Amino acid sequence: MDLQDQLKNLFPDHTPEKEEKAIEKSDIWLQEEPIICKYEKRKGKPITILEGYNGSDSDFKKLAKEIKTKLSVGGGFKNGTIIIQGDYRDKIMDMLKNKGFSVKRVGG
Repeated sequence: MDLQDQLKNLFPDHTPEKEEKAIEKSDIWLQEEPIICKYEKRKGKPITILEGYNGSDSDFKKLAKEIKTKLSVGGGFKNGTIIIQGDYRDKIMDMLKNKGFSVKRVGG
């Protein structure tokens, strides 16, 4: 008897819900135009740059902080762009798509 059978015996009326990949809700304003995600090298070190957000700067700063904490990397917000240390284009694009943003990959 496995765990599922034991749970069915304990809770006969319960029907398990199907797990779906949910889109994360956010208080950040979503735009229709895509955010541009590009890769550069500065002083020989790779960086990922996000630009093209036309919402408020405070929302973009929140997004920058969230990306940096989830990826455990350094970076910053300057002149309407987010700069992340390292090449994390794929991970950042997945995170932004899960939040509901449209993202465009530029270069490479």
